[in-house]
Amino acid sequence: MQGLLAWVPLLPLIGFLLLVAIPLFYSKEPSEKFVTAIGVGSVGISALLTAIVATTVFWQNPGEVVNIALWQWMLVDNLELGFNFHVDWLTLVMLMIITGVGFLIHLYSAGYMREDPDFRRYFAYLNLFVCAMLILVMADNLVLLYLGWEGVGLCSYLLIGFWYKNPANGAAAQKAFIVTRIGDTAMAIGLFLLFFEFSTLNIPQLISAADSSGANSQIITVATLLLLGGAVGKSAQLPLQTWLPDAMAGPTPVSALIHAATMVTAGVYLIARMHPLYMLSETAMTAVAVVGALTLLLAGFSAIAQSDIKRVLAYSTISQIGYMFLALGVGAWSGAIFHLMTHAFFKALLFLSAGSVILSLHHEQNIFTMGGLYRRIPFTFICFAIGCACLAALPFTSGFYSKDQILLRAWEFHDGFNSLWLAGILGALVTGIYSFRVLFLVFAGSEGSSSSHCKDANNTVMRVPLAILATLALFGGMLAPPLQSVFGTQTWEHPAAWVEGIAIAMPLFGLVIAWGLSRQQQKIGEKRSPIMQFWFSGWGFDWLYENLLAKPFRNLARLNHKDIIDSIYKGTAAFSQQLNSLLSSSQNGQIRWYLATFAAGSILFLALLVAL
Repeated sequence: MQGLLAWVPLLPLIGFLLLVAIPLFYSKEPSEKFVTAIGVGSVGISALLTAIVATTVFWQNPGEVVNIALWQWMLVDNLELGFNFHVDWLTLVMLMIITGVGFLIHLYSAGYMREDPDFRRYFAYLNLFVCAMLILVMADNLVLLYLGWEGVGLCSYLLIGFWYKNPANGAAAQKAFIVTRIGDTAMAIGLFLLFFEFSTLNIPQLISAADSSGANSQIITVATLLLLGGAVGKSAQLPLQTWLPDAMAGPTPVSALIHAATMVTAGVYLIARMHPLYMLSETAMTAVAVVGALTLLLAGFSAIAQSDIKRVLAYSTISQIGYMFLALGVGAWSGAIFHLMTHAFFKALLFLSAGSVILSLHHEQNIFTMGGLYRRIPFTFICFAIGCACLAALPFTSGFYSKDQILLRAWEFHDGFNSLWLAGILGALVTGIYSFRVLFLVFAGSEGSSSSHCKDANNTVMRVPLAILATLALFGGMLAPPLQSVFGTQTWEHPAAWVEGIAIAMPLFGLVIAWGLSRQQQKIGEKRSPIMQFWFSGWGFDWLYENLLAKPFRNLARLNHKDIIDSIYKGTAAFSQQLNSLLSSSQNGQIRWYLATFAAGSILFLALLVAL
């Protein structure tokens, strides 16, 4: 039964290869039904196999760990790595999210991407994306994990720029690829440093070696900070968060896959997987918590100012991942993974619901042209409202239970009132504001300029995933995964009732503020105050990086447009060639010239000896 796990990443890979290889054997493009059967079916079977293993192996024995050795991958000096998988409850939770939510997104895509001329290419990329993420979370060593890590980055580039004929989409894909490479470079250096210190990159062996008394604490701190750099890039956290809002250029189901089930959760998984190393460094733990706290606030305020429905959700993802980083930094390991799971449910629901809105409005994404849509697309309205309630963590939703664990641990982290808890509480208020602001602007009030053209684009293939995700988003709080075997038993005392009351009240206050804000903005449209414009621009990070890094580099390139730098090397080469020609001319084949030169050289040499 455990051997079925090897097929979980293999099936999407087979699906990708089949979809890519079809033109080699058939000149005619296959039907959409055939492509759907391969693309959706491969991920669906992976989800089924994961569910079978979860119920027959892991539910019966919560402490079970499955190791699957496939083949020896590389053997270089004392570095021995296998293409092996390590599956415990942490891995299993990620597998269920990637395959389960991923399958629903694939199924929705079959309806959303219908009649797209590149339907086959789309599902090929999607299958490869899922395969890369599965390898990432199942890897038993950091090099194999890094292979999946880079595969996810490649697939995000391909899918963000899927509609490549629009130059803006290509630019967004390049931005995502380049910005995440910065973090990936830091992560690679961290891997080199860990191997230098511990002579292994096998994760269990590495953790065991780090726990030994002889481990160098300074190297562990530097290495974990470098791994944090990789996580910051892939999970779009401060200061490498700028790529994710622009990644909305891809098809909406791609956004759902990136935000809910794959790429941006990779950084959270990396830190959670390596948590024994982070626990050895207070500096690294503090850095993770501070990055998360700052990011959740900056992204939350930016979400309040957005006018594009997908960019609102993009900034909300950055903010919610910030909550997960905050949880990791304060030691709420189980809480971080629990919130990752519930976030996958309601964020996939929100993005797919937004996709239905966009299709129904003929690809309109500006929320200020919408309004009153609850009358025209009631099913989508219900789904979106459920997603917003879970995102805002209203009581008894899945988001409430997972976020409550994070805020509770943040309160206990410094024995009461502290800046990290305050950031989490303020973030809860801001989340309530931007969640219900977009809900009210899109579905409530009077109809906007594009609402009159609304025609429900949902079909059965799209409705089924939305209904399932809505159910999971509402009741997923009852599915807290048993992660004690991975992180140990985490218990802490409940704070005073007023502390819990504040956490419950903040989203409700946010709802009230959002109602007033949305009514005001429906009247004034997209006019923004200076502070709202600042938030709209993402706190000016794009402007800062453009002027601090990009422009100076381009100016240097323009200065060198005539290859001034290259002329130095070309001059050196020309001088060498002239010197060679000069010396070559002395080789004329005349013996008298050779004898004369030899005599002159000998006299000069003797004169030097006498002089010295």
